[in-house]
Parts: sequence; structure tokens; C-alpha cells
Amino acid sequence: MINIGRINTLTALRETSVGFFLGDLSDRKTQDFSNDILLPTKYVPATLGVDDDIDVFVYTDSEDRPIATTLTPAIYRNEFASLQVVAVTGAGAFLNWGLEKDLLVPHREQAYPMEVGQWYVVFMYLDEDTNRLVGSSKLNRFLDDDVSDLEVGEEVELLAYELTDLGVNVIIENRYKGLVYANGIFRKVQPGDQIIGYIKHIRDDGLVDVSLQRTGFENVEPNAQRILATLKAENGFLPLNDSTPPEVIYDALEMSKKTFKKAIGTLYRERKIMLEEGGIRLV
Repeated sequence: MINIGRINTLTALRETSVGFFLGDLSDRKTQDFSNDILLPTKYVPATLGVDDDIDVFVYTDSEDRPIATTLTPAIYRNEFASLQVVAVTGAGAFLNWGLEKDLLVPHREQAYPMEVGQWYVVFMYLDEDTNRLVGSSKLNRFLDDDVSDLEVGEEVELLAYELTDLGVNVIIENRYKGLVYANGIFRKVQPGDQIIGYIKHIRDDGLVDVSLQRTGFENVEPNAQRILATLKAENGFLPLNDSTPPEVIYDALEMSKKTFKKAIGTLYRERKIMLEEGGIRLV
């Protein structure tokens, strides 16, 4: 079965003047060629021959016919990604996703009216009525409420998609909704940023709190190593201590003051640094 909007491994069935026609032999029991998909000549590798298998992305062309390409899109079916608007028409907004035909986000699928040049996090799905791939910035309905697979402390991939008064809403593992609280953000995070985070708390109502740093002792060791590396790069001295403002510590080390104090405590006990009035020094 050929999956529109995904990578498919297909077989080159025959070569024509416009390219190779590809098909799925595992699903082919008759000589019906109506479902064969064209891989245009400009995308055909020089080494491709009849009966060879090839990995291609399948989508629909300007006439809504399935077509194959060896280009890599910026988003796949049933996934989220940040894309830029290149045009807005009566049909909706068109976003660049790395292919010749731009991805349409109909007006009805826009959480807020989209503007040319702006980037938006969208979900791409197959519209069953039209058999077209379309995007949507109304993300909540595509997020999974069942978070039973998540575990506290687990490292996860995040996609930031919305700034709020509480912090930043993120998509966890391309599937769940999470929140990084503002007081736990020690670097600039904008919608569309892909970052690593850690599950901090899973509430009874299914809401998930996420941290950008490991909690507890696990967070100390890598940050202690970062401080040591920075000390070596700065000739063995950093003008940072307990009285240094948090924003100065963040600018220098990209960590919170609380994490900094834990890390230098560890380094001091291990006799790797000395604490001086004006800062810390490498032993």
C-alpha cells in the first residue's frame, strides 16, 4: 500500500520519456497500472533501472495526482513542523515545505490569520474528502491526551509552538502537549525551536510539565563539567559567585543561578576550584 505524505519504498516498473513509473509490488496482484506513480525525470537517479527499489516521498501534484520525489520535505504526514508562509490567497496560506508544490493551510485551519514571511508551527494531515495533504495551525486537536507512555525524568524532544503568560507550550515527541514554565527557561526560546527537555511532572489531569534541564543531582555533573570547560577557556578564572545576578550567570554559562551554586559546590568539595571574593578559580 502506498502512503501519501510518507516515505515509500517502491519498485521501478517502467521507464518513459517523462520519468519512471513506480509501484508497490507487494500489493500488486493484477496487471492494473492505474495506481502507478510517476517519478519525474529530474528526480531519477542515474543508477536507477527497471526492477530496482527506491525510497521516495509521495504527495499530490497541482492536479491532485499522486507523484513521487527524491526531495526531502520539511514535514511528513501526521507530524508537526515550523514552516514559512510564502503566499496568501483566497484559498488560504501556502507554506514552503521544500517541494515544488507549496503546502496549503486553508483559512478554516488557521488558528490566527497567517501572514507572508512569518513562520508557523503546523500539523500536516491527509484530507479524506479531497485526498490532499493540508496543514493546520489549530494544533490542540492533533495532540494525544493519553500520556501514559511518558515517564518523569525521561529525556524528550520538544517543539516550541506557543508563548503564554505561564511560559512556552511545547509538543513532546511529536505527539503530546507540554508546558515549560517561564521561571525554568534560562535561554531564549521561540515558537519553532526544536530543543531537548525532561519530563518534570505528569499531573492527574494529563497535563505535562517539562524542564529544559535535568532535575536533581543528574543536572549537577554536566553543568559542573561546563563550568570547568569555561574556566579553562578563560585562563582559569570566572568572576562569578553567590552574589552574582542570575542573568549574568546565565549569559556566561547558560544555566540558572541555583544550578550554578549546586555545580560549584560539587567542584569545591572535589577540590577542583577555589572560591575567591571576586569569583571562582581553577585549581
